Amino acid sequence: MLIGYIQEIMRYPVKSFQGESVQKTRVMDYGLYGDRSHAFLDETRPGKFLTITQFPEMTQYRAKFSGEESLEEYPAVEIIAPDGICYQWGDAELAKEIETKSKRKVSLIRYAPDRVPLGAIEEEHIQIVTDASVQKLSEIWGKQVDYRRFRPNLLLSLVHKVPFIEETWFGRRLKIGKEVEIQIKRHCERCMIITVDPETGEKDPSLLKTVVQHRRNCFGVYATVIKTGEIHAGDEVHLLG
Repeated sequence: MLIGYIQEIMRYPVKSFQGESVQKTRVMDYGLYGDRSHAFLDETRPGKFLTITQFPEMTQYRAKFSGEESLEEYPAVEIIAPDGICYQWGDAELAKEIETKSKRKVSLIRYAPDRVPLGAIEEEHIQIVTDASVQKLSEIWGKQVDYRRFRPNLLLSLVHKVPFIEETWFGRRLKIGKEVEIQIKRHCERCMIITVDPETGEKDPSLLKTVVQHRRNCFGVYATVIKTGEIHAGDEVHLLG
C-alpha cells in the first residue's frame, strides 16, 4: 500500500552537528551511509560523546560530506562554523574551538564506512517523522515546528495526512524505492535536544513540555534496516504486510 514519499533525506556526518539534506544515499546495515560516523568524545565523561545536551551550540555547526560515497573511505567532511569559517574534520583548530566554547576536553573518533555502532546513532538505525505529524504538533504548540529539531533521517510526505499514523506501523515493514526495506520498531522518546533551535542554538523549553503533555514525550518513530540499497528523495514508500 502506497503511504507516501520521501520528502527529505537527512544525515549527520558529525554527531550533534547540523546535518545535510541529500538527494540520494545508500542505506547500510546501520542506517544511512556515514550517519553519525564522526563524533567528539567528552573526556570529562569517559566513554561518552559530547552532544547538544552538554553544548547546544553544536547545532550551529554544519557538516557535510564533500565527494562521492565510498565503502573504502569516507569523502572529506566539510564543517562550517557559526562564524562562517570552513574546517575539515581533523583540523586541530576546530577541536580547539569546540574545547574552548564547551569548556570540556574532547577527542575525535571516526567509525568505518561499513560499521557505525548504535551508540553513535542513538538507539536504532533510522528515525522517521511525517509531515502530517509535524503540522499537527505545530498546531498543538501554537508555533511553527522546524522538523530539524527532531534530527530525523527521513521526513515522509503522506498521501493521507493523518497525524501520528506512523505509530500504528510498529512491527510492520516499509519498502522505500526499489530495494530498501525497514521495519518500524517503536516510539522515539524526546529530551531537551528538541528545545534547541537548529539555526540559532536558542532554547525554548515549551516545546518539550508540549510533547510531554500531549504526546507522552514521544514524537517520530525508530526503524531498523532489513534490506540495504539506495534511496532517493521522492521515492515511493509502501507499507507492507
